[in-house]
Amino acid sequence: MRRLAITILLAASLVAGGVFAQQKTGKNNVYEELNLFDEAFERIRNDAVDPVTDAKLIGAAIAGMLSGLDPRSSFMDEDQFKALQAPADRDADTSGLVVTIDNGQLKVISPEDGSPAARAGVRPGDVIFAINKEPVYDLSLTEAEQKLRGPAGSEVQLTLRHGVEKPVDLMIKREAYKLATVTGRLEKGNIGYVRVAGFDNGTQAALADAVQDLRQRAGSKLIGLVLDLRNNPGGAFDAAVAAADAFLDKGEIVVVKGRKPGNVKRISATPGEVAKGLPVVALVNGGTAREAELVAGALQDNRRAVLLGTKTFGESSIESVLPLGSGGAIRLTTARFTTPSGREIQGKGLEPDLVVTPLRLARLAQGQGRREADLPGALKNPDQAAGAPPSDAATTPTPTEAPSVATEDMGSARDEQLTQAIDVLRGLTVVGRRAAG
Repeated sequence: MRRLAITILLAASLVAGGVFAQQKTGKNNVYEELNLFDEAFERIRNDAVDPVTDAKLIGAAIAGMLSGLDPRSSFMDEDQFKALQAPADRDADTSGLVVTIDNGQLKVISPEDGSPAARAGVRPGDVIFAINKEPVYDLSLTEAEQKLRGPAGSEVQLTLRHGVEKPVDLMIKREAYKLATVTGRLEKGNIGYVRVAGFDNGTQAALADAVQDLRQRAGSKLIGLVLDLRNNPGGAFDAAVAAADAFLDKGEIVVVKGRKPGNVKRISATPGEVAKGLPVVALVNGGTAREAELVAGALQDNRRAVLLGTKTFGESSIESVLPLGSGGAIRLTTARFTTPSGREIQGKGLEPDLVVTPLRLARLAQGQGRREADLPGALKNPDQAAGAPPSDAATTPTPTEAPSVATEDMGSARDEQLTQAIDVLRGLTVVGRRAAG
């Protein structure tokens, strides 16, 4: 069993980082380190006050190793891996929460639009302390996500906190819902508002249909588009690339970087774009994460859209699920993406061209502004000097840092960021007309 334990740990270590290539010979040789593990394994196995199975010990060792890498890397046992592989009815078995682990706390990145969680008032940045009265401080991200899911009609009780408010108990009834990744409407009769809430296989076609519908409804009066990426926690990578491509006629969309310096993939736009040259203002905030940041970065770098709002979440990791011989698997971050110009998103987020903080939210107590850079074990920004803390990442939000707008406020009369975006579009139209003579 000792040999099996060493073999499994060694295999996982190789996957996680190529230990053999990095360890020096001598006292710190990897074999000596594995002997230390072997000794600890035997001590626990023989002396723990309660008997523990070998499988549980090995699983805990792998899980601990992964938890020290970044917030999303985790170990899945055989049952968890099978559940992941099973065809999921995502519209019926989830409360609609996208979460992360922050300093041992379970935090909401964003609830999905139209989900039970969004309707119940869960907001980006909320801290979840308990699920069904069970503390979550010792759960992995995978375990927490599983506890949030459940059959339609069942209920889940969350003990959570908005900002620095007192914790409250919130009961969410899981219901079948359909995430509309794209919705659109006319604003002021001549401005198209397109909300992109996530990315799946139908997003690109839905985007094209939405813009075409707006053109038909506005006739020849359409002067520009507002692309709302706020509170968008991401989704399918390829779908996000296609969504960015829909607004770009040329240029690069994203750069994907693996571990090795030479392992770089550049993805370029294809000819044709849905907006047909109309000016675009993209709304972003702290709930704009992962693949949504890919889209925002592509539009900003190619000067195809003006980014308006507040800084994005700052996570550009790409995960892989790697099966293990035991029947389980590990979820491991294997690559990250940057903007076309090479700007790092990981740990930094994207700065908008125009910073607009909703006045009502700015007056709220601070405490919801954590980003990917603040998470324990977060992947480092390659642009950051060794040993220096990120210049724009702080554990405590600054007074100018606002929490993300609530889903129910987006697109409403209370949406100050949308109002500002409309004003910017009108200004761009005036400038464009004058430039055309």
